Amino acid sequence: MSRAILADAGPLFAAVDPDDAYHKRAQSELKLVAHEKRELIVSYSTVLETHALVLRRLGAKAAENWLADILVSARIVNPSVEDYIGGAVKLATFTDQSITLFDSVLAVLSTRLRVQVWTYDHHFDVMRSEVWRP
Repeated sequence: MSRAILADAGPLFAAVDPDDAYHKRAQSELKLVAHEKRELIVSYSTVLETHALVLRRLGAKAAENWLADILVSARIVNPSVEDYIGGAVKLATFTDQSITLFDSVLAVLSTRLRVQVWTYDHHFDVMRSEVWRP
C-alpha cells in the first residue's frame, strides 16, 4: 500500500462545513496527512460530487473557494473507463446496499492505485476496500 490516500467526498465536505458532525475529525486528519507528508489523491468524479455538495449546502462562494483549494492541494486523477465498468460490476454484487456509483468507482480506483480510501462511509467496508483509519 502506498502512503498516499484517496479521498471520498464525505471527509472533503466535512472539512469545509463547520456544522458537519465530522468537521473536527476531518480537519484533524487533514493536518495529519500534511504532517505525515502523505499525498492526497482525489478523483475527478469525487471533485464533481464534493463541489455539488458544497455548492448546494454552503453556497457558490464556498464552492468556488473549495475548488480552488483542492485543485492546488491534491493530485487529481481521472478514473478510467475500466474503473467505471468495474464500479458498475461491483454495484451489481451489492444489490441489498445503497452504494452509489461514485463510491463503487472509488473503491475500484483505490484497488488499481493500491491506496487506502479516506472515508467515513461504511459502504467501503462492505465492499472490502482498504480504508485509511489513523
